[in-house]
Amino acid sequence: MIDLGISKLAMIGAVALIVIGPEKLPRVARTVGTLIGKAQRYVGDVKAEVNRAMELDELKKMKQTVEDAAQDVQQSIQTNAADFEKSWAEATATASEGIADYRPSLSEPVPEYRHPKKNWRLKQGAMPNWYKARAGVRTKALSGAARVARFRPTKSS
Repeated sequence: MIDLGISKLAMIGAVALIVIGPEKLPRVARTVGTLIGKAQRYVGDVKAEVNRAMELDELKKMKQTVEDAAQDVQQSIQTNAADFEKSWAEATATASEGIADYRPSLSEPVPEYRHPKKNWRLKQGAMPNWYKARAGVRTKALSGAARVARFRPTKSS
């Protein structure tokens, strides 16, 4: 590249001062500075775009490896499932041969299903009602108006 030292920069400045003139030199220097800044931003944007493209290629490669691994896992699961279904069919075939000998008679009544709790729709709390009554815990909610009416002092006449 170009080797610019202090002596060369001073020489360029002196020539610019003579050619451009002292009145226009600050404006030209500002313009050159803004152009150099724009060029640096453009180079930075190009570098960032190249880096993004490289990262995108790396991500595509990583995605492909993950998809290959998932496909391998899926194939192994399918083969294991097929082996399991085959062994299950063999086991159920041998079990059904042993059960085929047992036939319940139709004269035996089939008991009707009853739920183990008496009233399964009724929610039961963890704390029994007798304990609530002894401890003085309210078991029923009162509205605000009912609470005021209940605890309103009676008028003595």
